[in-house]
Amino acid sequence: MSFEIKKIGVVGSGQMGNGIAHVCAKAGYDVFMLDSNADAAKDGLVKIDHNMEREVSRGQFDAAAKAKALARITAGTNYKDFKDCQLVIEAATEDETIKKAILTELVAVLPADALIASNTSSISITRLGAHTDRPGKFVGMHFMNPVPRMELVEIIRGIATDEDTYAIIRELAVKLGKTPVNAEDFPAFIVNRILLPMINEAIYTLYEGVGSVVSIDTAMKLGTHHPMGPLELADFIGLDTCLAVMHVLHEGLADTKYRPCPLLVKYVEAGWLGRKSGRGFYDYSGDEPVPTR
Repeated sequence: MSFEIKKIGVVGSGQMGNGIAHVCAKAGYDVFMLDSNADAAKDGLVKIDHNMEREVSRGQFDAAAKAKALARITAGTNYKDFKDCQLVIEAATEDETIKKAILTELVAVLPADALIASNTSSISITRLGAHTDRPGKFVGMHFMNPVPRMELVEIIRGIATDEDTYAIIRELAVKLGKTPVNAEDFPAFIVNRILLPMINEAIYTLYEGVGSVVSIDTAMKLGTHHPMGPLELADFIGLDTCLAVMHVLHEGLADTKYRPCPLLVKYVEAGWLGRKSGRGFYDYSGDEPVPTR
């Protein structure tokens, strides 16, 4: 395969975007990370620095390698800075309208042979790819959160994705130190198709009064050896993201078992989105998280 990736673009500097930029730079690729907000782009760089420093303190990385990796990353707000990228990974919020608007901007500046991957956790790759000028060069590359620590990447082919595109992205995932698995282009793919209904069911269990926040999380941690309880995990993912995935499952598969719990809807309407907003199923304003129900 003659196609070589030297520079990778990342759209979004939030938790997923800066994590993807982090692992790409660490693997030796030049990276341009874009955010629509200049302060958010700078903040993304600060978070990458902080997370790499944590790896250095754990002995997973040395200071010289960290300095080289950080030097490979630039950040900004101008789509034109993607013009010399061979691949751009879209890692914006889980909203199809926003993703399609980004893709429109992206294809206007990208070289004709450049590949595009979406880090969507649930939206149709076929549908997103059809919104570009290169559906054959479009693929799903769903990283897990937190990206630097989680080993898995789901690779999703849309109906039009070329075999070469799939092979290049699968090989890239391995170079990034990840284990790729193939997932078919059905709503929420593999991990979230299984995980989010479990979280939604935990919220129903709370909603119906079967158990409190603490009893539900303790039961799942001690009863199934999950490292985090489902409500704690929902707060970590972001309740807005959980709700978005449940909507995709419910609408895409037309099965009532995927109906989002009304309590999840209420929390999102209240702006209680979990860790990122300071309150969800737990209140994060003090030294220790305190259950809100």
